[in-house]
This record gives sequence, structure tokens and C-alpha cells, in this order.
Amino acid sequence: MKNILLSMVALSTLAMGAADVKTPHERIDKAKKATSEAQTQASEKSILDRFHFKGDLRLRYESIERDDTLDADNKYRNRYRLRLGSTVDLTDNLHFEVGMRSGFANPTSGNQTFSNTEPLSNYFWESLRFNILGLAYKSGNSTYKVGRQPYMIYRPVKSQLIWDNDVSLNGVNYQYNDDTKIITLGANQPTLEELSSAKEDVNLLIAQYVHKIKLAPAQLNLGSGIYYYDGLKGNNPLFQNNNKGNTVDTNGLYTNDYHLVEGFAELKFKDVLGEPLKFAAGVVYNFGADEKNFGYDVAVQVGKAKEVNDWQVKYSYTDLQEDATYGAYSDSDNFGGGTASKGHAIRAKFKAGKNLYLAGNFFFNKLYESRAKNGFTAEVDYERVQLDMIYKF
Repeated sequence: MKNILLSMVALSTLAMGAADVKTPHERIDKAKKATSEAQTQASEKSILDRFHFKGDLRLRYESIERDDTLDADNKYRNRYRLRLGSTVDLTDNLHFEVGMRSGFANPTSGNQTFSNTEPLSNYFWESLRFNILGLAYKSGNSTYKVGRQPYMIYRPVKSQLIWDNDVSLNGVNYQYNDDTKIITLGANQPTLEELSSAKEDVNLLIAQYVHKIKLAPAQLNLGSGIYYYDGLKGNNPLFQNNNKGNTVDTNGLYTNDYHLVEGFAELKFKDVLGEPLKFAAGVVYNFGADEKNFGYDVAVQVGKAKEVNDWQVKYSYTDLQEDATYGAYSDSDNFGGGTASKGHAIRAKFKAGKNLYLAGNFFFNKLYESRAKNGFTAEVDYERVQLDMIYKF
């Protein structure tokens, strides 16, 4: 705890010195857009001018309580997440992207719990893993990516119904994005982490279409997508032998395929009583399962933490049946990750300095009986609180 406090004081002192950025791959894109005029003269750049670096460090206090465990088994812990990203301009339009984040054997989280048995210096290097390693080519409204990359799938109000924020995939992906539509296509394999238990390869085909409609006071986005996993049925859970709510047989093998179809609507107002306002609703249906294969969420967000002293609050309600989606890749915070759960999530963020954010996430969930522990024979109350300080550089 002493190490956490010292780190927080140091970060707060430095908070006014760095530029504001977003998540690693989004920050890289933003930096490139902001310097697009300079990039058109890439042939005249020095070697150092072709490198762009970004990163962030998050310190978190977290509590997890559920009523199917003893009080002593509830979790109260201090954690950190470190992310580093870089882009190298090979030509005006061709870029090499590389990123690293902390976290061990987890495809959807960079969180690492502090330990009293190791020196602080070890935390920031021993757990770093590559989550971005590939090439990106941009031409007009089109983007092509090859290698290990974060997905380019559009999510209404940052929904994590199907895709957690931190998922990376290995493959070839394409996106076209203009004022009226977004088209995304891809052929991938899941990025397998340490302790992967997969006995067979899994392939993933992606196709998504988003139609943008400009209204007088707002913008309406209507979207649909297909995410076709090949190789999951009869396979082991891919990560740490944890099925994350999906149905498995007595040997621990998936009993269903995951051929997912999504649909969503998003309505975005730029200014309602001085603040931006967003609404979204989405559904997912798994054609690879005969039952327990539907999920949905609804969300509203007020404000946007863009400038110093800005704030934002998001509320969402989510319900996912056991095989509605692939549990290992859906939201890793809500429900403790996975499916077979329902409940409320409140996420708040405040921009306290040019590169300093304070945030809180609060989850009030019910886990289906299929996820209960210790012989519990009813739905499980699951409550989770996360208090964050985020320093971006």
C-alpha cells in the first residue's frame, strides 16, 4: 500500500507536464491525425521524427464481493496497468505499430496485482507483453492492418457486450470509414496468452457495417455485424482453462459453436443543456447454439472528459445468456468477465489535469446459477468497485 501511495503522489506532481491521450492504439491514431500535414513530408523527416511514442499508467483500488463465497474469499486489492505504444512512419501512408501492456495470461486485461513479496521495480517490466505488433497502411478512407492489432470494430457508446476494450487479434483486417458508413472486414486468429489451454487452432472471420445518418440535432448510427468463430466446439477454453460462463461438457470442452450476429442503434447529441448526450442499444445472437444464445445491453452517457474539469458518466444494463457470445472476449470487468449474468454498470470519469484522470466503476450484478460456487443453488449477488487514477504521457 505504501508503494501505491508513493506512486500516486509522484504521478499527481507530474500530471501537468504531458499531453492528453486516449487508449494505446487510439492514441497512436490520434497522434498521427494531428500531425498529418507533417506526415505528407515524410521523405524529408529525420529518423527521430518518424517515431511517435505514447503510454499510460493506471493505479486502481478494487473490491469484489459475492454472496456464494466466504467473506475471507472476497477480494480487496491494489493493482496497476502500464501500457506503452509506438508508431514508426515507414512512408507517408505505411506505418509500423508496436505496443506493450502489463498483465499475465489474460487477453482482456492489463491489470497486475501488487505483491508485498516483490520490489516495486519488478512490476513494471516483468509482466509486459506485446499486444500490438504489425503494419498499418492508410489510403484515403481505407485502412489495412496486418499482424497483431487491436480490432477496428465499431462499438456504440463503447459497448463491451461482445468485445472487451483490450482484445487483440492476429490476422488481416480492412476498414472503410467516411461520413455515411463504416465497413470492416477481417480474417484472424485469437491472440493466445501464456497458460493457453487450447488444443486446436481457432479462426475468426469478422464483417461489420455501420450506416451513419445525420439528423438535425444529432447523429444516428445503425449497425450490424457477423463474427464467425471456427474451431471452438469441442475445443478447450482458450485461456487458463476458464470457460467464462460458456457451456462445456464433463470433459471441459465447449459444447457449442460461436457464430455471432449483432445489431445496434446509437443516437448521439452534441449538446443537450451544455453536455454531449449518447444513447445506445445492442443485441447479440449466437446461431451456433440452440438455446441460451441471446444477449443485449442498453446504455446512456452524459458528458465527455475531454478538457480539464470535464466529466462523464455512463450507465448500462446488460444481460447475457450462457452462450450468447464468446465469454473470454466480452467485458472483463462486468460480472467478473464472461456470460451467464445480468446487471447494472456505472462508469464515471473526471479530467483533473492535462494528463490526469480520476475514475470510478461500480457494478451491481446477478450471476446465473450456472456460475455459482460452493454448491450455491440460486442467482449470485456480485458487486465490484474500481477506483482509478490514470496518468497519461
